[in-house]
Amino acid sequence: MRLEEAERRVTVSRSRRKASSRPVPPVRVRLLYGAEIPLGPGKADLLEAIIDTGSISAAARRMGMSYRRAWLLVDTMNRCFERPLVTAATGGSGGGRAQVTALGEAVLKRYRGMERKALRAVAADVAAFAGLLARRSPRS
Repeated sequence: MRLEEAERRVTVSRSRRKASSRPVPPVRVRLLYGAEIPLGPGKADLLEAIIDTGSISAAARRMGMSYRRAWLLVDTMNRCFERPLVTAATGGSGGGRAQVTALGEAVLKRYRGMERKALRAVAADVAAFAGLLARRSPRS
């Protein structure tokens, strides 16, 4: 389950008032390793985009980020784990290719499972917070 699914709307009932629909604040899981974040929601999405496209560059475009930013995220992931999560071949006439390794796929699967478990564990609390939040986000 992707985090966007977790941001679905929740109906919060107020006593004798018409129910209102408010966005649910997202629950985000980030793994910390010293000063680094080896994996979080954006990096997990990047791994999925690399699996889908076979390219760091195409994955970056799909996600609306620069190639440099995507490459730095991949580099952080690869440095933080015992073995690389992504391998890449430099471009040529056909362009470069990137592949999420078996370890990368296993890490991604475990991370998505952690997200689901975390969301289930705090779902009632998140729904309660949704009922307490202002109707509009402060940044909207």
